Amino acid sequence: MPMDLLKASVDYIIFGALGLMSFLLVWLALERWWYLRQVDLSQFSHADDLQIALTRHLTALSSIAANAPYVGLLGTVLGILITFYDLGQGGILEPASIMLGLALALKATAAGLLIAIPGVVIYNGLVRRIEILSAEWRRRWA
Repeated sequence: MPMDLLKASVDYIIFGALGLMSFLLVWLALERWWYLRQVDLSQFSHADDLQIALTRHLTALSSIAANAPYVGLLGTVLGILITFYDLGQGGILEPASIMLGLALALKATAAGLLIAIPGVVIYNGLVRRIEILSAEWRRRWA
């Protein structure tokens, strides 16, 4: 009974979590990109205030990008667990059945990587833009 519940819900749970993570990643990235495009450096009189404003939400963005592969891996492990459980229950070792179960399990890892790779690239681009803005502020105001 618990395995049937897991089997029925694992895709919804994993892909729901990955979907939420990808939505948050895009939302946070767009918010930071928009803010960094239009920030007025002259409104900051202290370097710490500038850093706080520029780096807002970057920790969340970085955490999402870093953890998306792990969520995908969790889905893959659960999918493989379900495949082996079904094999143990049925006693029939059909290679096509095994391969189909494993292939379906690996889609979660692929989805996690599809979120993580652009997320890390976006994060690095935003960090670089923050470095440039900080250097401009130091050159003008410090």
